[in-house]
Amino acid sequence: MSKWQFTKGLHDIGNGCYAYLQPDGSWGWSNAGLIVDGDDCLLVDTLFDLPSTGAMLAEMKSSVPASRRIRQLVNTHANGDHTFGNQLVEGAEIIACRACAEEYAETPPERMIQRARNWQNLGVGGAFAQELMWSRFDYRGVVSTPPTKLFEKSMDVKVGDTVVSLTHLGSAHTRGDILVHLRDKKILYTGDLLFVGGHPVIWDGPIDNWIRICQHILDDLDVDVIVPGHGAIAEKAQVREMRDYLVFIRDEARRYYEAGLPYDEAAQKVNFGEFSGWLDPERIVINFASLYREFSGSTAHLDRMVLFEQMKRYREARVAAGHGPHCHHG
Repeated sequence: MSKWQFTKGLHDIGNGCYAYLQPDGSWGWSNAGLIVDGDDCLLVDTLFDLPSTGAMLAEMKSSVPASRRIRQLVNTHANGDHTFGNQLVEGAEIIACRACAEEYAETPPERMIQRARNWQNLGVGGAFAQELMWSRFDYRGVVSTPPTKLFEKSMDVKVGDTVVSLTHLGSAHTRGDILVHLRDKKILYTGDLLFVGGHPVIWDGPIDNWIRICQHILDDLDVDVIVPGHGAIAEKAQVREMRDYLVFIRDEARRYYEAGLPYDEAAQKVNFGEFSGWLDPERIVINFASLYREFSGSTAHLDRMVLFEQMKRYREARVAAGHGPHCHHG
């Protein structure tokens, strides 16, 4: 059991570091971070829309006076639930790895939001995406605010006298995920390289690289407190669980792939065992689609409309079998 409460809002995790949490960590409910030294501060990620990002910044300003002027913003990856509020951090240098910036440029917020609006009129998949994610947030006024300072593999930035190490270890959840590590303070912000209590999403992979990144955190980083992209504040035990989950689904998917079973049918058959209490089990559909693509050597983009349609069928089958549609932390 974590010593940190999983409650909405700003949590002081010590050494001038904070986590901003959004329970329950499901679709779109992401976390962010704040690093302060003296009157200097850095923000790790924004949120999925302007109202939630604005509320977060207001809470930070009232609790941590230094955050009234945020000089640096780090985006851990390009997904909208970590970047769509960028424009509200006015005057900040926005730092990301090059792969994140490229991905952001390919699907800027305006295009993503327009696509979501189009989806609403496109049948089952669009309706389910709307139910899971798009209906929870208010995307009015979001404009593209891309990273302004890029690095390839690693970069150190200073916040006052505090050194913050940014590292891109290759494609995993997305093409441009980074770790934000404060060595001297033993604190790590992972973005979506770590989900706690919920099924992660493999948009890109390869899965073996994601497993390697988990192992790198376990073996090579001296950290006591870990702020995930979604879910409760964690320690290394939760990274170990995430690694074990990724190994488990990789091996399950490989077995069904070699047996010739389509990925959406295979997803229905998985018994999650120790992971059965995790949120958003329908994401196994995306993960199996990604893994099958990887096994086949294809580089084709996943059709998200089709995936949301298949996830809706997955949920309906679970409900029919007597499992809740949305397992909560157990």
